[in-house]
Amino acid sequence: MLQKYYEGTSKIINLSTEIGRLLGIVDATHLRKPRTELRKRNKVKTIRASLAIEGNTLSEEQVTAIIENKQVIGPAKDILEVKNAIEVYDSLEKFNAFSEKSYLEAHSILMKGLMEHPGKYRTQGIGIVQGNKVAHLAPPAWNVSNLMPQLFSYLEQSEDNLLIKSCVFHYEMEFIHPFNDGNGRMGRLWQTVILMQLNPVFEYLPVEQAIKQSQEEYYRVLSESDKEGLSTKFVEYSLEKIKLSLEELVEARPENMNDEERITYFLEQFKEDNFSRKDYMKIFPKISGATASRDLQKALENGLLIRMGEKRLTRYKVKK
Repeated sequence: MLQKYYEGTSKIINLSTEIGRLLGIVDATHLRKPRTELRKRNKVKTIRASLAIEGNTLSEEQVTAIIENKQVIGPAKDILEVKNAIEVYDSLEKFNAFSEKSYLEAHSILMKGLMEHPGKYRTQGIGIVQGNKVAHLAPPAWNVSNLMPQLFSYLEQSEDNLLIKSCVFHYEMEFIHPFNDGNGRMGRLWQTVILMQLNPVFEYLPVEQAIKQSQEEYYRVLSESDKEGLSTKFVEYSLEKIKLSLEELVEARPENMNDEERITYFLEQFKEDNFSRKDYMKIFPKISGATASRDLQKALENGLLIRMGEKRLTRYKVKK
């Protein structure tokens, strides 16, 4: 029998329902894979926020520079943390959310050069100290090799939906604290990997930034869940941050783009060799036919497209 990790509440039900509604908008407006510029910006926000929670001092501008292979001046440890995070977030699709082996591989990438034995569970006791108090005493090291497989069994076998599972895993992993270092960033990373099984949009959603902006609440809710012995409060908190991140993404949906952004977005989404104005309007159902024609004409004038045929038979092809 699987362990019970949380209690269902009306707040969890309501937040899950709202997240489902927002994901429906994401799918209906072709936001599963946001435009390149937004994906890049969100990746920077994700990496910077997750590492800043752990004390990394580099700014979004410096993280961007490292992604672009530019030289950055800063603490060597902070720069290495960013480089490792870039490598692991670039590999998100390769990880198996339900595989403990894959999870350990992710930790080995995230923490290489930053600690001894990355990708290996701790072999000693560990506690989290805040001020002069022990805020959390993790389970003994000998029990980690029992608790983590149990948690992965929950992921694989529970009838809970993936949204709930991702939140439960994040909290329970933080409670177990299976590594000597890197537990916080692994909790946030693996929640993303799990959520990607629900919808591909989560690869590009900077939920970590919403957590960073409410860091005191994050730690308070972790502590309250510890005291209750259940992840209920953390599930509620985490769902709120996922909802907030989705709301921000929906605000950037296609109908809010300008003509150049629409063309760029369309060419990223549409994979056929050529297309019609009707195909273009399927991606942007809320623009008028006249607006679509103006967009395509501008793309022709800018040398992005080639026109084939005339009038109703007109089709467009990307100029190589």
